[in-house]
Amino acid sequence: MAIERMLTEEMPARVLVARVLAEAGIEYVFGISGGHTGRIISGLSQVQNQVRMMTVREESLAGVMAEVYGRLTRKPGVMIGQGPWVLGNGLLGTLEAFLSSSPMVLLTDFSDAPHFQLHAPYQQATGDWGSWDARRAFGGVTKQVMQAQEPVAAVMSGQPGPVAVLFSHDALAGDVAPDSRPVLYPTRFYLPPPPPPADAAQIAVVADRILAAERPVVIAGNGVRIAQAYDKLRAFAEAAGLPVATTAAGKGTFPETHPLALGVFGTFGTPAANACIGEADLVLVVGSKLGPSDTAWENTKLLDPTRQAFVQIDIEPRNASWNYPAEQVVLGDAAQILGQLVEAVRPRANGRSQAGQRRVVQHRDKQGYFNAPEYRSDEKPILPQRVIGELIRNLPENGIVTCDAGENRILMTHFYQTKAAGGFLQAAGSGPMGFGIPAALGAKLVYPDRPVVACVGDGGFAMTMNGLMTAIEHDIPITVVVFNNHALGWVLHGSGPFAAEFKDFDHAAIARAMGCRGVRVEDPAALGPALQEAIASRVPTVIDVITSLKVSFADITSPLANEASPRRR
Repeated sequence: MAIERMLTEEMPARVLVARVLAEAGIEYVFGISGGHTGRIISGLSQVQNQVRMMTVREESLAGVMAEVYGRLTRKPGVMIGQGPWVLGNGLLGTLEAFLSSSPMVLLTDFSDAPHFQLHAPYQQATGDWGSWDARRAFGGVTKQVMQAQEPVAAVMSGQPGPVAVLFSHDALAGDVAPDSRPVLYPTRFYLPPPPPPADAAQIAVVADRILAAERPVVIAGNGVRIAQAYDKLRAFAEAAGLPVATTAAGKGTFPETHPLALGVFGTFGTPAANACIGEADLVLVVGSKLGPSDTAWENTKLLDPTRQAFVQIDIEPRNASWNYPAEQVVLGDAAQILGQLVEAVRPRANGRSQAGQRRVVQHRDKQGYFNAPEYRSDEKPILPQRVIGELIRNLPENGIVTCDAGENRILMTHFYQTKAAGGFLQAAGSGPMGFGIPAALGAKLVYPDRPVVACVGDGGFAMTMNGLMTAIEHDIPITVVVFNNHALGWVLHGSGPFAAEFKDFDHAAIARAMGCRGVRVEDPAALGPALQEAIASRVPTVIDVITSLKVSFADITSPLANEASPRRR
């Protein structure tokens, strides 16, 4: 069967770029019109029933929303805007996508002035004398930089992944004809194919190793989320009877209410997770790089390949056996491989699920598990644990929590108990402040029927509170809970109060001035009703909670991390 060409008549390049996005199944484009990219946005008007342009008030919002869209859907999140500001302001989401392997495309420009490149025109990014070099700059924070200097290249350059596509003026100002060279073909031929299965013999060997182990465990990382492998992970854990811990980046990939769940392990993990992993004889690592914080600074009491067998599943060959030598490495898509392992272990796993659950119960009973008495404390100012306890009690099972950076995120990672897979999202690679609110906006677009709550500090709220304007303008009813302790908690508790304290701003009043609902909470008893009302409403809501500085990240740092930290050497 002959393959048809993309065009039967001449069309503007800007319209074809928009058409490619629509044909690739991209539902949203996030950004601000600027420079030459305004032409692409003009082209998007031709496909507005298929691709929705989400105009934001600042590029950092667009970057995070695009990153979260990509991480949650496996389709590239698309950010658009003028070169200098996509790089500068939008770096928040771009860097996170780069470090977390989230699929993302940046559509931006050189801001060039044809025929005057050597005259150093205003804002130009071609790398000529007197201008900045967009190719080199984007090359440091993306997997690949592609450029389009002519109309036909403007259409051919787009591809899924954390890729920057730089357009020149001429690339977007011209037309493309059916006989233009190189020839353009339909977008479907350039979309990634379904991931192939792993080698059956290798799966059999891994299954044998797992079933032969006496105390196996699973460590699930952010790769489980990117692969959308939630159900396959759960099915495998239940079939093989493996307790499941997650990395901090992987929190939310396995419900922490499940009988096989241990919660997060590592520096800020649960004692139950650390104890169970520490005694394991086989560790199955799925979609994680096992960074230093995950491993309590490589404390051998937690993970040690000289006494534990490692099996690693990862889509990136360089991640496998990188920090810890793995006896078995299975390269490929986590969902595909876990599905194969389910079929391999299920016929031979009689009684293993119950045995795994008994191991988990023993560690929970001995170490404690999401049962801190402070969850119901009536202290004032309100303890962060009480805020988190109210979130656990009042959010429905399908609720989604997004976290900002700072001490509030560490406390949420440790104390918040997820009830469903996909229910928790934080920056997995870079940990930037200003992530929580745009992440919630992106998550709500992907899952419009699930309640989404952004948990932020007062510092992070101030960075991206203009996202509430986007929430109003695009009807994205998120709830924002501000841990308002008038400080940068992480800095204050780590280095002291100098340059770490804020004035007491009324964030609820600021929200009301934007058109949102705004509630200030100083009494612990008022927090639950405020959350219930916010979730039930169809209006973006800010709950400004006056919180205590009494508890710090040091209080929940694992002793394993303290004894192995480089700072103690």
